[in-house]
Amino acid sequence: MNDTIFGKILRKEIPTDIIYEDDLSIAFNDINPQAPIHILIIPKKLIAMPEDIDDEDIKIVGNLFVVASKIAKDLNIDKGYRLVMNNGSNAGQSVFHIHLHMLSGRKLSWPPG
Repeated sequence: MNDTIFGKILRKEIPTDIIYEDDLSIAFNDINPQAPIHILIIPKKLIAMPEDIDDEDIKIVGNLFVVASKIAKDLNIDKGYRLVMNNGSNAGQSVFHIHLHMLSGRKLSWPPG
């Protein structure tokens, strides 16, 4: 059972501003945005960390990137965006359900962190 905050969002136990949803994933605004546009894109299947992704998850993980592209087009994000997926607490992962951070709306610096 997925008792993370994302599991609760998927079960509709916590209200959220859904940006996009399909059979494989859901996207919503981050409650602690790090950029003017900060959307989280998560799979509906629980995969705790990127290191847990395996061959059977190719379609699910690929869909996250397709969703990001669709959202960028829908929101007219034409000056660029960054996609980030953290693996483990040392990398900044705080919810152990894989997710893409989609950041945009300002110039993003490099290197991050």
